[in-house]
Amino acid sequence: MTKDQYLEMMEQMGEEPDWEKCPPDWEDFPPIIGDIMNLYHSMGDRVYPDVGYVGKDFTQLKFFLKHYKIQKHQHDFVINTILWLDSKAIEKSQKKIKAAYDKMKRK
Repeated sequence: MTKDQYLEMMEQMGEEPDWEKCPPDWEDFPPIIGDIMNLYHSMGDRVYPDVGYVGKDFTQLKFFLKHYKIQKHQHDFVINTILWLDSKAIEKSQKKIKAAYDKMKRK
């Protein structure tokens, strides 16, 4: 559900929005978050047939930091955020592969 959908739903129900439950929009985040997401999706994926997704390819990170004009004092925040995003993607891939393996095992 988007922020607009949530606000429309609250309006239709005649209720005041609960801002704690309201989903954020991109403009609710600082601009660096959009840059981080673009940088993250620009990086290549490392995927192996038997293992699945094992993470982003960080070999071009220095180029992307320069390309997206990320300032040096923001590098730690950007890299830590990318690592967090990557850990969530790896976790999701592992769960998907395990579910497929378990399904095959049951047959």
